[in-house]
Amino acid sequence: MVVRLSNTVRDYAWGSPTAIPALLGVEPDGKPQAELWMGAHESAPSVLASGESLYDLVSSAPAEVLGDETAERFDGRFPFLAKILAAAQPLSIQAHPSPEQAVDGYRRDEEAGIPRDAADRNYKDSWPKPEILIAVEPFDALVGFRPLDRTVALLDALGAPALEELTAALRDGKLREAFTDFMGSDRDSIRPLVAALAEACERYTGQEFALEVETLARLAVDFPDDPGVLAALLLNRVRLERFESVYLPAGNVHAYLRGTGFEVMANSDNVLRGGLTSKHIDVPELVSVVDFEPLADPVLHGVAVAPGVTAYETGSPYFAVRRVDLTGGAVVVPAEGARIVAVVDGDVTVGAEGTDETEALSGGQSAFLRGPEGPCSLRGSGTAFVVSAR
Repeated sequence: MVVRLSNTVRDYAWGSPTAIPALLGVEPDGKPQAELWMGAHESAPSVLASGESLYDLVSSAPAEVLGDETAERFDGRFPFLAKILAAAQPLSIQAHPSPEQAVDGYRRDEEAGIPRDAADRNYKDSWPKPEILIAVEPFDALVGFRPLDRTVALLDALGAPALEELTAALRDGKLREAFTDFMGSDRDSIRPLVAALAEACERYTGQEFALEVETLARLAVDFPDDPGVLAALLLNRVRLERFESVYLPAGNVHAYLRGTGFEVMANSDNVLRGGLTSKHIDVPELVSVVDFEPLADPVLHGVAVAPGVTAYETGSPYFAVRRVDLTGGAVVVPAEGARIVAVVDGDVTVGAEGTDETEALSGGQSAFLRGPEGPCSLRGSGTAFVVSAR
């Protein structure tokens, strides 16, 4: 079974009105188009040519669709969700829970009787949400806590007296305490700190932290009373070039800023937000899941594993991601379990060993292969991602 998918576009306010339409080769409609979902998440599942949703197909026959091993390992649930993400404005400062935290948080929300679609619910399901973002074009993000000595150096370079208390706390290694303190402060208390940071950014004329200062200055204007701006001050500022990536395991505090990327995550919608958003924020719950260990090198590079095939090694048990670069010939990708093949440029024909079924795909289009199918074969010219359970 190799079948083309029809996928849902999510129109979140931060989305680009042009990037996803350009990828799909269609005219923009003037509305923000933030994410193109590919998978079997119940809130926006892909649809097969028959009209049946992938969610319903998996639910009706999990072993037949996913394969015995995958169905058993994930209790009959499709294990991952893939997206094209196109950000024109910053997403929220956020983190995701571990498997144990997700189970516990979901249980607590259920026992409290909070509707699953309620705006103030923290845990929509009982799964974690590790994720990888691979840049399709240059992509800007905030990812993980910067090593404290570098953040202190940035604060020293900015020279803002109002931030001396924060600087002193970081010199003493009190990252968790500082983060918890300002994230829990009211907006009247945060406003003068953000204003002081903005003024310091305006005065800064150096080059060492030019990218960080540019981002902080913009966020301070857009979010003048938001503690998320101070959180951004503590995070690694990353600019990904095409096909570079970041992997975000449980507890990694991050925010995507701008760009288009291919994103894969466990099949979950659990997000704990901390700022740069008008959505629900629960600071104590966020702090309870955050990993405060600084991250020195947040960029993950793919590894060539076969001619034309690059793997992104995350160690996640929920998904494996391979990039296939085609120049006219054919490539066999020995991924196992249920798979989604997504094309990000060019024209690619997808097939599976042992079947005559093929699907011809172009930019932004995708196809699904059942778990029991043999290795998939790709031919054509362009780039596609193959996402599998392993």
